[in-house]
Amino acid sequence: MSVTVLDAPLAPLTTLRLGGPARRLVEARTEDELVAAVREADAAGEPLLLLAGGSNVVIADAGFDGTVVQVAMRGIERRRLADGRVAVTAQAGEPWDALVAGLVADGLAGVECLAGIPGSAGATPIQNVGAYGQEVAGTIRAVHALDRATGEVVELAPEDCAFGYRTSAFKGKQSHAILAVSFALRPDRLGLPLRYAELGRALDAAPGQRVPLADVRTAVLELRRGKGMVLDAGDRDTCSAGSFFTNPVLEPRAFDALCRRAAALPGARGEPPRFDEPGGRVKTSAAWLIEAVGFRRGDARGSVALSSKHVLALTNRGGASAGELLAFAREIADLVELRLGVRLRPEPVLVGASWD
Repeated sequence: MSVTVLDAPLAPLTTLRLGGPARRLVEARTEDELVAAVREADAAGEPLLLLAGGSNVVIADAGFDGTVVQVAMRGIERRRLADGRVAVTAQAGEPWDALVAGLVADGLAGVECLAGIPGSAGATPIQNVGAYGQEVAGTIRAVHALDRATGEVVELAPEDCAFGYRTSAFKGKQSHAILAVSFALRPDRLGLPLRYAELGRALDAAPGQRVPLADVRTAVLELRRGKGMVLDAGDRDTCSAGSFFTNPVLEPRAFDALCRRAAALPGARGEPPRFDEPGGRVKTSAAWLIEAVGFRRGDARGSVALSSKHVLALTNRGGASAGELLAFAREIADLVELRLGVRLRPEPVLVGASWD
């Protein structure tokens, strides 16, 4: 039976340790419990928030005046597919990093570069979680979800999910409650061909080279730790929502304009990084833009600070408020837009707060 708590604090359920209470918190430990809780809230016309690992969310200081369903379902199933791959279906509440560790240990390739990412399996399709050249969109076989418009449980194929860079058909919408995610992975002791230069350097491997899965996971964890991106209760740099800003993806003309502005900006180091994207667009580095306009690791505003390891992470140094954090984030974005003409967008989901 699901557990319900009134006026429940939400800050302890997030990696930022920020945000006010929920009017009602329901812990769903099975798919049936989650479906029942969502249907009940929808039938009553009550605001609803689904919360799992709390690693990619900023909850306003006022909290959430509605029902929060804590996604706590666990379970992993595997079966061999006709093409030799293995279908791994993880319940939405399964901790993501533990799932990746188990898959790597069992010699299943496809998500090894996504080690160390906090949160749950069910959240990964929403953001199309990615790192070091991999995205979950590359291995997702199906998303099992409750369609809140019809009240029916459905299975969505990848083409139904509208995956893009750090986005999907689910992000910013409340059309579905994700129950489980199925991944199709290849039995292999070697990881997929390396695509990310920084990871290749850490492994002393060339682009396109394949490296043992365990070595890839170890290298990724070390890189993430060096940026404060692996949760550690003893390290305030990890009291964050991970990277706060997405890397901008620009049209070629906009990227050329950025380069011209950057060249005229005192203190900018070199040129903005360029990564070619499909359709002729160009992705650049949010971290480079932030540093180019003068922000540095460790810069603080009250109890909120940029990580001492990575300027993309805004951290709660203790006793901060969501208002403080968002004010500093907007200060950064405003200055980048003023000086470089590019508007940064937040990566975490904002609950009870708006960006623009």
